[in-house]
Amino acid sequence: MTPPDTVATPAQGRRTKRWVLTATVVAVLGLATWPVLSYFDVFSDKGDAISFGQDDKQGGERGGTSSSKASMPTGPKADFTVSGTVPEDGSKIAVTTYEGKKSGFKGKVWVWVPPQYKDPQYAKSGFPVLIALPGGSGYPNNYWMGPDLKLEASISKWSKEGKSLPFIVVMPVLNPEDHDRDPKDPKLGQYWDGSDIPGQPKMGTWLTEDVPDLVKENFRTVNSRDGWAFMGASTGGFAGLKSVLQKPDRFKAVIAAGPDIVPDSRLWKGHDQEKAENNPKALAPKLIKSGHPDVYLAFEVGTKETAAMPPIEDFVKSYTKGPIHTKLDVIQGGKHNAATYVPNMESAGLIQWISEHMQGPTPVS
Repeated sequence: MTPPDTVATPAQGRRTKRWVLTATVVAVLGLATWPVLSYFDVFSDKGDAISFGQDDKQGGERGGTSSSKASMPTGPKADFTVSGTVPEDGSKIAVTTYEGKKSGFKGKVWVWVPPQYKDPQYAKSGFPVLIALPGGSGYPNNYWMGPDLKLEASISKWSKEGKSLPFIVVMPVLNPEDHDRDPKDPKLGQYWDGSDIPGQPKMGTWLTEDVPDLVKENFRTVNSRDGWAFMGASTGGFAGLKSVLQKPDRFKAVIAAGPDIVPDSRLWKGHDQEKAENNPKALAPKLIKSGHPDVYLAFEVGTKETAAMPPIEDFVKSYTKGPIHTKLDVIQGGKHNAATYVPNMESAGLIQWISEHMQGPTPVS
């Protein structure tokens, strides 16, 4: 029987051969061989093709039709392969390389679906999407794709406990290349602020238009802004915060952990107007003045993040009004560390708070 996370593919034939070879080696050399083979990843299905129920010919799930709340996959189908396995429940983290039609940028995107996605009672239902952005370079990998930080395992657990919606977690690369940090000023490195900086790769369009397009092409999603949110740490937190304020008609919420509050890439030099158009401190007043739509901005910051804490607290104090709703948690003893942020999303109620204002899948009655 094909494992529940996949449909039959030629790669599974290769995996069967691997298992036969492995079993033969273990039988000949003894059980002492097992840890050695495991260490060298012999048993891994990493790199094998994986499907999420898309129809190979048309890109849409068989029998699926979009509704006012749910959008079925539109295609074309992307080629996903297994990137890793969540140890807690065996679910798979997949990866594909996607060329954005709107930005022109080509990069990797990792995706994880919650266990509920494969539950027959949700087969016709759209799922909310959480676009998770890293701090640091965010290239060539997005560190949230690693099971060591337990983002996927935590959302799986929280959703079963009613503390979170069962989000599809989408993890694109954040930047078009590694940082080229300025040794004289580490805050002014070669990064792109998740924005369309003139003359540079359009990373804002990549994150807010192309990546969502990839998800809509391949997964059952919520057919409104009520199903779309960001989360991120450090510069990824900034990008998520900025994106929600910049495009509140497409995204409803964000969990921003230790984020920058203003754009500070040195690539903005000579482009002050465009920089202002990507500044949360300029975008927030515009949204307040317009009066709608409502957005939900959750922040977490550690007491040891001495540079980050005052700007975040000032932002919350200044702009929590009208359509902007905020929730701030200060982590006692917390550092600027992704491993600190994930468990605090639960303990501080941040994931539950944004979930209460978003739309989840509806089971078949």
